Amino acid sequence: MKPLNSIIDLSLYPIDDADFRAECRNTLARSGALVLPGFMKPEAVAQVKQEGLDKQHLAYYTASRHNVYLAQPDPAFAEDHPRNLTVVSSKGCITDDLIAADSPLRTLYNAGRFRDFLAEVLEEEQLHEYADSLSSINLHYAAEGQELGWHFDNSSFATTLLIQKPAGGGVFEYVENMRDADRGEMNYEGVGRVLGGKVEVKQLSMEPGALVLFRGRNAIHRVTPTQGDVTRMLVVLAYNNRPGVALSETARMTFYGRLQAVGEPG
Repeated sequence: MKPLNSIIDLSLYPIDDADFRAECRNTLARSGALVLPGFMKPEAVAQVKQEGLDKQHLAYYTASRHNVYLAQPDPAFAEDHPRNLTVVSSKGCITDDLIAADSPLRTLYNAGRFRDFLAEVLEEEQLHEYADSLSSINLHYAAEGQELGWHFDNSSFATTLLIQKPAGGGVFEYVENMRDADRGEMNYEGVGRVLGGKVEVKQLSMEPGALVLFRGRNAIHRVTPTQGDVTRMLVVLAYNNRPGVALSETARMTFYGRLQAVGEPG
């Protein structure tokens, strides 16, 4: 397994330093997003990109219509109400069991120093891998025309790495503080204005190797359709703040098309 300093530019991003961690934590708390350009070294990015290209034929592709709350329709509202109005999401994905043992992603995900850094920035006591064999590391593909429609996340945070930028499109857009999920305030009026294109949105600019921490539970966000013949590749490093948590069987079938690793006993 490669040393961490062969994957992360630790001179640019001293993840063990208390002051640096505090700066990252404050940025995330203030804006709901933290982008660290060039976090992963170019050599490591190139290795992950090649693995992604080699295994793209193994990806499970989904295309679905969903509302922004990622919930079942509510019959109390009309179909064209912001609560029920549907958008389109489409992508491909290879799962944790298909990521090579010597992949930089595996080293990074499992590194205690990196996990401690994330936990402090995210203000979590500890971070844990998923209990199922598919969900911890996912590599997502968005070919021409594929997109993620507007939505809120169910989880309180997301950690991603951009591996390959498309020729056009594939832009991450968001509007922060659009709802208060903990208080049950869904802000249908505001969501309707976003879906109608009447709200100025923010964009996260990122290049390959950028680490992005994003709080999407109350920030509505999307990724615009990919343009051109270069597939967008993005890694999701998924952690839980409690041990022993698995993605639900319904979610695994929806996102991965299977419940367990290739070759894993049923």
